[in-house]
Amino acid sequence: MRGERMKNVTSSFISLVYWPSAGGFELNTNILETNIINLSVVLGVLIYFGKGVLSNILDNRKDIILTTIRNSEELCKSAINQLEQARVRLRQVENRAGEIRRNGYSQIKREKEDFINATSTNLEQLEDSKNETIRLEQQRVIEQVQQQVSRQAVQRALRTLNSRLNSELHLRTIEHHIGLLRAMKNRTD
Repeated sequence: MRGERMKNVTSSFISLVYWPSAGGFELNTNILETNIINLSVVLGVLIYFGKGVLSNILDNRKDIILTTIRNSEELCKSAINQLEQARVRLRQVENRAGEIRRNGYSQIKREKEDFINATSTNLEQLEDSKNETIRLEQQRVIEQVQQQVSRQAVQRALRTLNSRLNSELHLRTIEHHIGLLRAMKNRTD
């Protein structure tokens, strides 16, 4: 409706401007030759027509601003929702990280205790093995010493016997043993 009124006013203004044959009303566009009445007519026409144009421009601008504000509010709400979701996810991740950390510490503690127990068991086994090895080695050394002492005693006894044994003593020892054997034989008969 406003657009139709502007067309009517514009066409009547144009017809006024180009109506010089009707008696002398003419619009002077030279500012230095114009008078106050012409200026007021021009300003009135500009205000009347400009008001509708300006109103349309301002309404359009207002609609654009309101649309931008609504879009911004929607984006803000969306951003707030995303931020809240991110915070919830962050809390979940932090809780999971804490759980993993606690489980990790518990696992490390269990593995440490298991390692200490296994090491202790291994040390006990090594100690037992060491003690058994020492005992066996001592026994072997004792047997070697006994064998060596026995060998040396036998060798010394043989040397002593060989040095003291003469044929007469040898014969007497043989006769004595033969006598013992005869006596044993007589007893068994």
